[in-house]
Amino acid sequence: MPEEGSEGLTVSAAASLQDAMSEIEEQFEAETGIEVTFNYGGSGSLKQQISQGAPVDLFISAAENHFDDLVSDGVINESDSVRLIANELVLIVPRDDFDIATFEDLTEAESLSIGTPETVPAGQYSQEVFEELGIWEELQEQIVFAKDVRQVLTYVESGNVQAGVVYHSDALAGDQLKIAATGDEEWHSPIVYPAGVLSGAEHAEDAAAFLDYLQSDEAMAVFEELGFKRLN
Repeated sequence: MPEEGSEGLTVSAAASLQDAMSEIEEQFEAETGIEVTFNYGGSGSLKQQISQGAPVDLFISAAENHFDDLVSDGVINESDSVRLIANELVLIVPRDDFDIATFEDLTEAESLSIGTPETVPAGQYSQEVFEELGIWEELQEQIVFAKDVRQVLTYVESGNVQAGVVYHSDALAGDQLKIAATGDEEWHSPIVYPAGVLSGAEHAEDAAAFLDYLQSDEAMAVFEELGFKRLN
């Protein structure tokens, strides 16, 4: 049952979770009657909002570093958090493009888009890949930075850039693009999505209930269908 006097809980979630959360929230609300409001964005930007006092009950990040900062600051209790799911990093191009087949081919691209590394974990992972391959400095003039992975998708699908780097789950959501290559997991930090209830959550019980539901077989089936990976 929803908490007494509850107007529903607020969840700040990485932009890459948007499609999955839309489905899972519908199931959760039907089962519990608890309403969920989402605030999507780059995990770094969401972390900054939470640090500045944004009224959030649950945070789901696409990177452990942004999440761990909030745990260290006491904003999230480690005991109220989990490592939820994982993802892969992929190179995407327009469906009719045959020039780019590897990450190394990006040095020949006129333009490409990644998330801003400081605030978008997918951008952070992309930078790690480019540095591992020794092409980060060479790509600087071609890169168009985006506020989140969904903007990278838009840039590629609209033809504004020749290629982009996003999560596997995001690539499956795009109709006018294809996956050219998948990043080797050894090229970047593990892509893990931690989730946790905020220490000062106004709707702590509802947030805990939703966090439990996110770990259920029903929710995991949605995550896997949309390109995410189970951790266990």
